[in-house]
Amino acid sequence: MRTIKITLEYKGTNFFGWQKQDGKRTVQAEIERALFDLTGQNIEVAGSGRTDRGVHALGQVASFEMEHSIPLANLKIALNDLLPPDIRISKVEEKADFHARFSAKQKTYQYIVQTGGQRKAIKSDLVGFYPFEVDFQKMQSAAKLLVGKHNFHGFCSSETAVKNFEREIFDIKISKRGRIFKFDVTGNGFLYNMVRIIVGTLLDVGRGKLCEDDIKKALATGERKYAGITMEPCGLYLKQVKYV
Repeated sequence: MRTIKITLEYKGTNFFGWQKQDGKRTVQAEIERALFDLTGQNIEVAGSGRTDRGVHALGQVASFEMEHSIPLANLKIALNDLLPPDIRISKVEEKADFHARFSAKQKTYQYIVQTGGQRKAIKSDLVGFYPFEVDFQKMQSAAKLLVGKHNFHGFCSSETAVKNFEREIFDIKISKRGRIFKFDVTGNGFLYNMVRIIVGTLLDVGRGKLCEDDIKKALATGERKYAGITMEPCGLYLKQVKYV
């Protein structure tokens, strides 16, 4: 039995997220369908993590086991031929004792947002929108408060089905070009909607609606009311997963 690791990108606009769901189009289901068409076998694919409906990926990682002896280069070509155009596999490797989810050490999500002005129609499914002007320096200063190991209960959706809310953020980088901001958030794991809420909080600080004391209260109390808005999914990308 061979253990295969694949790195892929996808445009999440027309998917109901990564995870298989009955009667709905998902990334996992499309990859498993392609593998069945190629091998005639039902092969279960594990992702490094789930992405929600409308969320994209630049560097999602998945793994699966297969008996087929097809060479790796041919496997990549064959799967890309069988997959729809909004999923592309960029790399295929054979790695023993590898699991895309359980072997992961850190992930980086990127959120892209246009601030102020009028929302652009062409990329409205690829870039989030925040209708206010924001202060770059205030957001950079506030981001430092979130780096480190914290209880992020105040920065996740009420639908989060976990009991342990402690996560570690290794870095938050913010870059700016015109009205477009990019937030790169790297951590050892993330709660449901955590990155979207972190970005919404930093934007609310940049706008002046929230201040650094609100972030400190959200971290100290775990209460969602002190954090900012939940940004829409279309601006979020799973950028990179690291394993060493």
